[in-house]
Amino acid sequence: MRSPACSNGRERVAGVLVVAGPTASGKTALALELALRFDAEIVGADSRQIYRGMEIGTASPTAEELARVPHHLVGFLSPHERYSAARFAREAAAAVEAIAARGRRAIVVGGTGFYIRALCGDVSLSSAYDPQLRARLAREAALHPPEVLHEWLRARDPRRAAEVAAGDRYRVVRALEIALSDASAASGAGSGEAAGLRAAGIPFVKVVLDVEQAALDAAIAARVDRMLARGLVEEAERVGLDAVAADAVGYPDAIAFARGWSSPEELRSSLVRRTRRYAKRQRTWFRSEPAVTWVEKDAALETVSRLARELPGWG
Repeated sequence: MRSPACSNGRERVAGVLVVAGPTASGKTALALELALRFDAEIVGADSRQIYRGMEIGTASPTAEELARVPHHLVGFLSPHERYSAARFAREAAAAVEAIAARGRRAIVVGGTGFYIRALCGDVSLSSAYDPQLRARLAREAALHPPEVLHEWLRARDPRRAAEVAAGDRYRVVRALEIALSDASAASGAGSGEAAGLRAAGIPFVKVVLDVEQAALDAAIAARVDRMLARGLVEEAERVGLDAVAADAVGYPDAIAFARGWSSPEELRSSLVRRTRRYAKRQRTWFRSEPAVTWVEKDAALETVSRLARELPGWG
């Protein structure tokens, strides 16, 4: 059943269509077709596609796709620079406003569920930053698995812990930094920022692509083969292990292969296995995402088009 679009009564811009789903589910192709059909621009919601020079490993839009439809928040950041969900929510909302000012519609597309939740306004955010605390937590993260840190977070801030996957090391550490910093109340109430679509009074609808498991597994395997053929190993070497973004799925494996620590067969098998696990985590996240409509991939273009036409400014 479709959930109603959100609005506080101030429909200053056209509604926003949010397209999400696991990796290799076909989000990019669907968003491109929708953008061409509705004269829309695309705002990326992927925590790794934001980085420059990582186009192969993150399956970023190709140069041809970028030329067909304007994209925002894709390939604009150095792999050595950190980026937060709070910053994403602000910059994505600003992109939506700018797109509307040009008389066009906005489609947000990506697989980073926390970014999408932040943009829609369904999670409390903070811009807290404490370099000494961050360094301490980085040491803790090097010594302990993310699940241990997540237990610490849950003891300190149960509400925020519920919003972060236990295995997501980067976001668990970031949430701990917020929970432990002076910017957050000791009770865990936090000092969230009012940012995103809900705060701006912009209506939206979220759809998630539902792909049969066997088909998704096949798509992941095919994507891995394309990445390797296009030069994933060389790209990973250019990014290097010291980059913030170097923990993206596949990059550590590619660098290990480049150093002679695995065979081509082992590299491919590892990439497929890790990508499948990542897709499973994404699907688990989106099952808990508030107010979403799951759409079967085979009928996605027409189904999502119908839902989009119900948004203000899309009919």
